[in-house]
Amino acid sequence: MKAKSLLLIFVAFTLLSGFYLMTPKESYSQAVITLKYANFPPAPTFPCVQMERWAKEVEKRTNGKVKIQTFPGGTLLPAKSIFDGVVAGTADIGNFAMSYQPGRFPVSAAVDLPIGFASAKVAGLVLFDLVEKYKPKEYEKVKMITLFTCPPADIMTKTPVKTLADLKGMELRASGTGAAVLKRLGAIPVGMPQSEAPEAIQKGVVKGNVSSMEILKDFNFAAYLPYATEANLFVVSFAVVMNKDKWNSLPADVKKVIDDLAREQSIWTGTYVDDHVKESLEWSKKKYNHQLFKFSNADTAEMNKLLKPMIEEYISQVTAQGLPGAQIVKDVEALKAKYEKQYNK
Repeated sequence: MKAKSLLLIFVAFTLLSGFYLMTPKESYSQAVITLKYANFPPAPTFPCVQMERWAKEVEKRTNGKVKIQTFPGGTLLPAKSIFDGVVAGTADIGNFAMSYQPGRFPVSAAVDLPIGFASAKVAGLVLFDLVEKYKPKEYEKVKMITLFTCPPADIMTKTPVKTLADLKGMELRASGTGAAVLKRLGAIPVGMPQSEAPEAIQKGVVKGNVSSMEILKDFNFAAYLPYATEANLFVVSFAVVMNKDKWNSLPADVKKVIDDLAREQSIWTGTYVDDHVKESLEWSKKKYNHQLFKFSNADTAEMNKLLKPMIEEYISQVTAQGLPGAQIVKDVEALKAKYEKQYNK
């Protein structure tokens, strides 16, 4: 009897030991999934604000199963290396601007044309639907997470620009599509990163900046650019992409959370940054007595006439690459009309 009791105790001890030995393996299988997210603008700017919002939503909706490490300000990858860095696995996720690599993302480039978008929300949804429809080869090496744009670019200057004639011969900081737009309007584009613009403006190298107007507050441009002209010249498109192998390794429930967030994130970002432009203009007027102008209907019509060849050139270029250039532009215009009717009431 005593021997039998000892045997039972031994068996129980062995089973208990086995349970504790297995527990670390179970815990390991439930380990938190950590994803590295690379971004290039400074942390307070809207592309990074949307990144932090997305990261929090993924962590919350996966009940902590996924943890996102965010790297703003080019701390993990510089702007022009983010797409390739994601493909290579240096970052699991990355946000980049397509116009920083001209010619590489031809379908998306249609949204950056001077189409006359009045809001980032509308432009972002047009971009989202366009990429969803065409599933372009330009993104075949990555998993698309979301898409959005900056607000429309306007003209911020040291002296008032009330008419198209006021732009003639004026040196203005620009980048990407902005340089071609300004040249056609008679201004002199000076290419440089946003970070170099404050010093260039204060030294008189340039007389202003062409960008979306949230920078009046975010970079304090209102302090030395007291005038702005609303022109809705163009937008800059952004894509957030994930490494394909990393995506394939994720559990199905995590993939669903990320997929379900894609369109929502685009709308959230557009809404946030459009509101932030209004806030920045109000702040600039209150703090610096900043003044805002708008071109006349006649000048706007003339501006559109001067910029139309850019759209025609785009159609020719992408058609030569085997893409339906004319149809892509028609889709952009149709989607723009659809979402303007829905949101710009």
